[in-house]
Amino acid sequence: MYRSPFTMDVQNQYCVSRPIYSIRAFEHVNERQIPEPKSFKERIGDSYKCSTKRLWNIIRKFFPILGWLPIYQLRQWLPGDIVAGITTGMVCALQGLAYSLLVGVGPVYGLYAAFFPILPYFILGTSRHLSVGPFPVTCLMVGAVVLQLAPDTNFMVPGNSTSLNGTVAMVVNVTARDAERLSIAISMTVLIGVFQFCMGVAQIGWLVRYLSDPLVGGFTTAAALQVVVSQLKIIFNVPVGNYNGILSLFYTIGDVFKNIKQTNMVDFVAAVLTIIVVMVVKEINTKFQKKLPVPIPIEVFVTIIDAGVSYALSLNTRYGAGIVNNIPRGFIPPQAPDASLFSSIAGSSFSTGVVSYAIAISVAKVYAAKHELTVDGNQELLAFGISNIFCGAFSGFVATTALSRTAIQESTGGKTQVAGIISALMVLIVIVALGPLLQPLQKSVLGAIVVANLKGMFMQVHDVPILWRKNKADCLIWVVTFICCIFLGLDIGLLTGVVFELVTVVLRTQFPKCSSLGNVPSTDIYKNMKNYKTTAEFPGIKVFKCTAPIYFANIDYLKDQIKHKLGFDAVRVFKKRNKALKQIYRLIKKGKLKVTENGLVPVEPLGVDNEAFEREQEAEFQQDVEGGASPTTESDVQVDWTSELPVNVEVPKVNIHSFVMDLSAVSFLDVMAVKSLKLIVKEFVRIGVSVYLAGCDDEIIMKMETMGFFDEMVTRGMLFISVHDAILYIKMETSENLDDPFADKISQMQDDKEPPPFIEDDDFIETYDNQHLAIHGLAS
Repeated sequence: MYRSPFTMDVQNQYCVSRPIYSIRAFEHVNERQIPEPKSFKERIGDSYKCSTKRLWNIIRKFFPILGWLPIYQLRQWLPGDIVAGITTGMVCALQGLAYSLLVGVGPVYGLYAAFFPILPYFILGTSRHLSVGPFPVTCLMVGAVVLQLAPDTNFMVPGNSTSLNGTVAMVVNVTARDAERLSIAISMTVLIGVFQFCMGVAQIGWLVRYLSDPLVGGFTTAAALQVVVSQLKIIFNVPVGNYNGILSLFYTIGDVFKNIKQTNMVDFVAAVLTIIVVMVVKEINTKFQKKLPVPIPIEVFVTIIDAGVSYALSLNTRYGAGIVNNIPRGFIPPQAPDASLFSSIAGSSFSTGVVSYAIAISVAKVYAAKHELTVDGNQELLAFGISNIFCGAFSGFVATTALSRTAIQESTGGKTQVAGIISALMVLIVIVALGPLLQPLQKSVLGAIVVANLKGMFMQVHDVPILWRKNKADCLIWVVTFICCIFLGLDIGLLTGVVFELVTVVLRTQFPKCSSLGNVPSTDIYKNMKNYKTTAEFPGIKVFKCTAPIYFANIDYLKDQIKHKLGFDAVRVFKKRNKALKQIYRLIKKGKLKVTENGLVPVEPLGVDNEAFEREQEAEFQQDVEGGASPTTESDVQVDWTSELPVNVEVPKVNIHSFVMDLSAVSFLDVMAVKSLKLIVKEFVRIGVSVYLAGCDDEIIMKMETMGFFDEMVTRGMLFISVHDAILYIKMETSENLDDPFADKISQMQDDKEPPPFIEDDDFIETYDNQHLAIHGLAS
C-alpha cells in the first residue's frame, strides 16, 4: 500500500529522553577530552619520518604512471587507446596549427605545442583521459602579451620602394619580428610552467577554487568572443592594427570594418564554408555519437581538401590568398627563455597559468568522476608545470587541455594516457614528414576552424537566465566578469571578476540572514517565525539566530539586527534607567517621594562593567556629592519599570527576561567579534536580561576561551548544547507563566518520570532582576 512521504513523515515519530544539557554539564558527563597539540619538532619529525613504504608512496605519488601502467590491461584497453590516439592526434595537430595564429607565431610552433607537453604529462599526470595541448583561451592570453611587447611598429625598416611624396616606404622586418615574438612566447610559457610547478610544490592547488563556475563561464565566453574578433583579420584577410588592453576588442572591430573593402573573397568564402561544414558535422557527431564508431574528424578532411584545392588552383599567387607557406620538417634546437622579459610578463604569466590549470583540472574532474577515478590537484600542477617548462624549452607555447579534444579521446575508447602518447606520435608524423604538404593551406581556414570550435563556449550564454533564477549573485558574477573581460582585456578583466566575486562573498557574510525563532509545538524544533505559521515564542524569552560567521565586518550589522528583533537597545535602556534612578534619588532626598515599608526592598547593584558607562555614572554622582547630597544606604526603593514612573523620564520597555542566541550556524569568530559579543552579553545582563548561547561548536568554544571571552560575569554556564536545552533550563529557573501548555508539559513529564539528572552551575552568571535596582549600588 502506497503512503505519501508527507503521511509517513507525520505518522513516523521518535521519542528521546535525555538530561537538559548545558555545555559544562555535557562536558562533565561525557568526559570531554582536549587533544594535546603536537610541538613543532614533533610535526617536523612526523613529516620527515622515512621508511621504505613511505619512500615508495612518495615516488609513486610523484610518478603516477607507476600506479596505472603495471595494471594496464593490454587486450581490453590497447585497441581503444589506439583508435582514440589516432583520432585525437589528427585533431590536435590541426588545432595546434590553428591556435598558433592566436599566439602570433609560426604554424610549426603550434605543432610543437601539440607534441611536447604530452610526453611529461604521460609520466606525471593523474588524469587518464585528458588530451594535453593548446587551448584557444590560454593561447589568446599569451598572444595578447606577444602583440603588446612586439607590435609591428617596433620592426619597421626602410623598404626598397618610395612613396608618392618621395620618401622611402617603411616595411616590417618579418624575420626579426617573428624571432622576437617567438622568444616572448616561449619565455612566457616557461614562466607559466615555473609558476605552476612552484604552486604544486607549495601545495596550493586550492587557489583555483577562487575561480567559481560562474566566473569561469563569463571569462571563457568573453575569451571566445575575443578569439573570434582576433581571427576576423585572418578570415577577411584585411590589415588590422595590433591592439591590447582596454577597449582593444572594439579597436580591432573598427579596423576590420574600416578596411572591409580590402577583403580577399577567396579567403572569406573558404572560411565561411569551413565554419558551416565543421559546425554541421560536429552537430551530427553529437546527435549520433552512440551510433558512430568514432566521431567524424571533420577538421582533418577540411584541411586536406583545402590544402589540395589551394595547391591545385594556386590560390596564393593567382588570388592573393593568405597561406601557411612555411612548415619546415623536423625540430629546432632547444633554446633558453629570455630572463630579461620575466619582470614584464610575470603578472600575465601567473594569471594565464592559473586559468590554464583551472580549465585542465575542471575537465579532469569531470571524467574522473565519470569513470570513478581520482585526480590529485597538486600533482596536476606539478605535471602541467613541468610540461610547460619542457614545451617552452623546445619552442612550444602554453599547454592545458580542451574539452572537445578530451571528449574525442574519451568517447573513442581512450582508457589511459597511452592514447595521449599515440596522439603525440601522430603529431610527430606531421612534424617530420607531412608538414610541407600543408604549406598551401589557407590561414583563413585555420581561423575558421578556431571559430567553429568555440560554439560550446558561446553556448554558456544560456547559463545566464538559469543562474538568475537560481542565484542572482552568481549571475552577477558571470555578467560582470564577461563585461570586464570584453572592455578591459582578459587579464585585467579576470582580476576584476575575481575581486567582484570575493566582494559578493564578503557582502553575503557582512549582511547575514538574522531571524527570530519560534518553537514548533510539542517538539524541540525551532524555526524562523516568518516562515511557519505554527511557530510561537515563549513569553519573556527571545531566540535569535545568525546564519553566518561573525567577524569584524558584520558585527555592527549583527548588533543592529539584535536591536531590531528585540525592539529595544540595551545600552539606551541602561542609560534611561540610570537617569530615572538619579531623579528618583534626588526626589527622595528632597522629600518629595515618601518611602514606605511596601516600597523598601533590597536591590542589587547594576554591576556595570563597561568603562565608558562607569566613568559617566561616576561623574554624575560626583556632582551630587560635591553639591552636598549623599547617597543613602538605609533605604532602598522598588522600581517597577513596566509601570508609569514618578519622574519625567521615558524608559524603554523590556518585555523579556531571557535572550537566547542560536550560534549553531556560526562557523568562526574573530577577536573583534568575541570582544563585541562579550560586551553585548554584559549590556543585557546589567539591565536584568539573562543571556544564553546555544549550539556553539566545540571549536567555537575553544576560540572563545583562547580569546578571553569568559570571565566572572560571562561564564561558561551560559553555554547550552541546543536552543531547546536553554529554553527548558530557563523554564525551570523562572517557573513563571504556569498556564503555558509548554510548562505544563514539562511538569507532567517530570511527574510521570524521574527528573532528569542536571548538573547545577554554581558560578552561573549573576542574575539581575529587571524589576529591582539598588540605589546604593548605583551610588557606591
